[in-house]
Amino acid sequence: MPRWAVWAAHAAALAAIPSGLWRLPMAWGTSMGFDQDFMDALQAPGWGSVYVIVLGVLTEVFAFLTLGLVQPWGETWPRWVPFVGGRRIRPLAVVVPAALGVAAVMLYNVGYIYTAFFAGADQPKGAALWLMNACYAPMLAWPPLLAAVTVHYWRRRKADATTATV
Repeated sequence: MPRWAVWAAHAAALAAIPSGLWRLPMAWGTSMGFDQDFMDALQAPGWGSVYVIVLGVLTEVFAFLTLGLVQPWGETWPRWVPFVGGRRIRPLAVVVPAALGVAAVMLYNVGYIYTAFFAGADQPKGAALWLMNACYAPMLAWPPLLAAVTVHYWRRRKADATTATV
């Protein structure tokens, strides 16, 4: 496994952590620079807290899955998985979701950048805005890193399939 691919996969997996950590205080009602109307609409603390926490956890899970592109468990199902444990994973079963992940995070980032430049009156300002942008900036690296590792995974797995049939 090339060193750059392992590094890129780990960097992609870590890119989502700051934004998740930034979101956590909102779950217990800290405004993080947003106005009270925003917090009331979010219903945090309350049901909005569940949304904020679930969003953070799902983001981290999907970011962690990037590591499967450079780990053995991304090529062969772990033995403990019922029905498919120990079998090879078809490359497209990994590449298609990874490519969709690239597109999804890229669209999210476009939305975030738009919001950052055309912030509404209820958006954070000053130091709160700086902190939010600093925490979300690493997310900008996730799509290109994931795309690079996905292309490498596809090429490597296709090369493995070609040499296995010869």
